[in-house]
Amino acid sequence: MKVPLLDLKAQYQKIKEEIIETVQDVFETQQFIGGPKLEALEEAIKAYCGVQHAVGVSSGTDALLISLMAAGIKSGDRILTTPYSFFATAGSIARLGAIPVFVDIEPGTFNLSSENLRRTFEKMPVQEKAQLKGIMPVHLYGQCADMEPILQLANEYHLVVIEDAAQAIGAKYRKQRAGAMGDFGCFSFFPSKNLGAFGDGGIVTTQSDLWAKTLRILRNHGSNPKYYHENIGGNFRLDAIQAAVVLIKLKYLDGWTRQRQENAAEYRRLFEDENLLEHVNLPLEATGHHIYNQFVIMLKEKRDSLRQFLQDSGVGTEIYYPLPLHLQKCFKSLNYIPGDFPNAEHAARHSLAIPIYPELTRDQLAYVVEKIKAFFKIVY
Repeated sequence: MKVPLLDLKAQYQKIKEEIIETVQDVFETQQFIGGPKLEALEEAIKAYCGVQHAVGVSSGTDALLISLMAAGIKSGDRILTTPYSFFATAGSIARLGAIPVFVDIEPGTFNLSSENLRRTFEKMPVQEKAQLKGIMPVHLYGQCADMEPILQLANEYHLVVIEDAAQAIGAKYRKQRAGAMGDFGCFSFFPSKNLGAFGDGGIVTTQSDLWAKTLRILRNHGSNPKYYHENIGGNFRLDAIQAAVVLIKLKYLDGWTRQRQENAAEYRRLFEDENLLEHVNLPLEATGHHIYNQFVIMLKEKRDSLRQFLQDSGVGTEIYYPLPLHLQKCFKSLNYIPGDFPNAEHAARHSLAIPIYPELTRDQLAYVVEKIKAFFKIVY
């Protein structure tokens, strides 16, 4: 049996006619930049996330970058964030000449630890605290970070909060949606996301009228009006075809999320029934509505051997992420060393993502767990 990590073709077949029709609408209008499809998507995301504004942009990475720009982050500023995330989290900070200040994660959720956040802040030298301008928590794998203490620290010291919610549209922290709690919420529509476009795309949410206006100006090279520039922005526009595709998919998002959650519940039952919990730690649901963009297990040992065994058995997997950000060569100048963030480093060595996409069948889920059981039976 083949069980890919993700099967976008299965999703497409169910919505193919709607997608073709909406893209054809764009072709007929020949309005590929801006226009009614983008405006409709922004209104729909605004309502879905429970925010005042949503501003479509060219990618999840650019959503982070433009949010930092709108907040006035500049060279030498410092931003507290996690070392265990996709590169864009810290990369967007560094692109502005700002400095990522890493904070270790919680071992169970993989998200930035609010306790470590406070501890890191308190240990910062006075000069570095003066340079501190913001916090960028990541809602990793589809589960919100523990936002209440993060927001409390931000409010105490007047720090901007930029939620990296690239993997978490639809996730909730208590009663609030991801992207509705900080000053900015940044989402990705990369095709592999739970709400994916047919190429790159993203969106920024905010409750602030002023920041929404600033984002709209910055995404179009900073021009206001056209050809007049008080600020330097970039080409951060979300094109109409991608907006149209995402708008169609948004109607199905909650249903797909329920299927992901049902698959996660089935995995939990199967792992327990097969007595695999002595070898495998399952994702911890800690802050409410987990949407399972990924289902990431932790292996106590032999992660790489298991991955190869699953690959040979037709099961797709991925390692998110094999090298924490603080140990990336491009951040060598920050002077972090192995051992600085043990939870992030442990996750990098022991985590493994297994298939969780909505269209998985019960037989496929059972096959994945069956092969994991077979691996440990061989090993032990």
